[in-house]
Amino acid sequence: MHASVCVLLIAGWTAVGPDAPPDPHPLPADERERIQQQYQSAVEELTRRIARDPERIELYSRRGDAYFFLADFKKAVADYDRMVALDPNLETSHWRRGIAYFYAGEHAKAARQFEVYHTFDNVDRENGIWRFLSQVKADGLAKAREGLLKYEKDDREPFPAVYRLFAGQTAPGEILDAIREAKIDPAEREKRVFYAQLYIGLNDAVEDQPEEALRHLREAVANRWGARPDSGYGPHYMWHVGRLHYELLARRRAAN
Repeated sequence: MHASVCVLLIAGWTAVGPDAPPDPHPLPADERERIQQQYQSAVEELTRRIARDPERIELYSRRGDAYFFLADFKKAVADYDRMVALDPNLETSHWRRGIAYFYAGEHAKAARQFEVYHTFDNVDRENGIWRFLSQVKADGLAKAREGLLKYEKDDREPFPAVYRLFAGQTAPGEILDAIREAKIDPAEREKRVFYAQLYIGLNDAVEDQPEEALRHLREAVANRWGARPDSGYGPHYMWHVGRLHYELLARRRAAN
């Protein structure tokens, strides 16, 4: 995505047709501007450091993340690819490269990356979800469901329930109701709601239900657990995924 488009998405509400209200961004304008400036500055600094130390994998990792968070997906792919070129042992565990491939439109490569990751971790259903999303884009919904990765061991909640959603075996309302009724502390509930809203929204998106996808992704982005860096590296990365997908859908809605 060009920088001008990225600035447009972060600048404010998304204009739509004359009879529809604007779609309110779940983040305030000053926070969106801070995110934009933070990662633009990171790219500039990391590019200077890479010029001085072009074999340092960590720098490509951090710059790839910054490019991804700026919605510059092809440059994120290039940096993640460079990491693997410098250390081929990283290929099996590099789930971020799979997600970057997905958003760069390289869906077959994305699916393969998640298949490789399955040999590294055969418990994490989140990886299976991303392989499914990539296969839907590459081969269609029916084939993607037919080829869903199989899991024998338990995974953390809410991923077993979410995985059943992608298999067509449950409904979004059932997942969210179960989280509301679970006997868990508020912090755990907030975490489960974040992941459920994120992946329900992504499921709606691949099933071509953009309005439902926007609604659920808005809830995921508004979830403060995912937004906090102390939620953990992976969760915070996935919060940005939700933010970026929400903005992409909002932009498409504005163009129609």
